[in-house]
Amino acid sequence: MGWTARWVSSQGSDFNFDFQVSFVREDLEAGRLYYNYENIEDPKYFSEELPGLSVFYKDDSGAVFHTYSSYARGNEEVIGAFVYLDITPKGRNEKEIMDWVRRHDEYDASPAVTACHSG
Repeated sequence: MGWTARWVSSQGSDFNFDFQVSFVREDLEAGRLYYNYENIEDPKYFSEELPGLSVFYKDDSGAVFHTYSSYARGNEEVIGAFVYLDITPKGRNEKEIMDWVRRHDEYDASPAVTACHSG
């Protein structure tokens, strides 16, 4: 088709702050968080970074257009692992949104390995 898609990072720029997915500690401590087009009051969502996806189009004259943004659960379509989890018998096995996600030090201790090939 001849398409090219340039992927870029917002690292080291104000972009994430401009699109309300990065936040300064002072605002978090003051309980001020504007995300996904609304004020967030639940402290469990207070983080310096929250998920967001933006798409832009640059026309032949060089003008750039913001064509799409999604936040929070709207980004799941591009997270490949979710697609596979969603077709398993227990799905994501979540009682609440994202409660299945754990940091590396939040898992239970590994049980003893008992498989016959574990030698």
